[in-house]
Order: sequence, then C-alpha cells, then structure tokens
Amino acid sequence: MRENHSDREIEEAILASMKMTEVPAPELNCELKAALYRQEAVLRKQPAVHKLSLWYLPMVMNLITFSLLAFLALITIENIYLSYFAAGVCFYVGVSGILLTIVGVKRANIKEDITIRIEKRGVLA
Repeated sequence: MRENHSDREIEEAILASMKMTEVPAPELNCELKAALYRQEAVLRKQPAVHKLSLWYLPMVMNLITFSLLAFLALITIENIYLSYFAAGVCFYVGVSGILLTIVGVKRANIKEDITIRIEKRGVLA
C-alpha cells in the first residue's frame, strides 16, 4: 500500500488556508463603499435607455402629404372654384389628421407604444 503522506500535507494546507480570516482595514472598507456609492449615484443620474418618442410622426406625414396634394390641386386644376374646393378638402383632411392624432394620444396613450428605446453602451451603462 502506498503512503498518503502528500495528501495529508495538502489537506493540512487547505485547512490552514480556510482558517485564515483576513479582514480589510476599516479605512479601506470605507473608501471602497464610498467609491461604490459614487458609482451608483452616477448610474442613477444617467438613464440607461434613451427614449425617442415618435407619436407625432403620423400627424406630420399626414399634414405634409395633404399640403402637397392641396398645392398640386391649386396648380393643376384649371377651374378656380374646383381647385379651391379640392385644396380646401385637402386642408380639412390635414387638420382633421392633427386632431385625430391628438385625441388618439390623449385617449389611447399611444406615446409609450410609439417609442423607440435606444440602450446606451459603455462602462457605466
């Protein structure tokens, strides 16, 4: 049978290292805690996600589209009454699109649904 002398030495070394209880100095502990609190304060001040709300985009696109259609109607239609009527209808649809968007934002709370969230990257994010 072989002797387990080396195994006993290893076990004694492991037991001795497990019994060591080195406690850091209170000053070092306080400095580490202060640094950690400073870093947490910086993280709380900076939002991790940048939000870009696009609730106004359908309203703007509707207004641009119908403004261009009204301008096109004024230019291309030769009958002045018919051109003003078509431009008025386009103006009416553009304004009603603005009102519908505002009412939709108030009633359905679509601001959160039409939001792009961009996560910040880096050490503190």
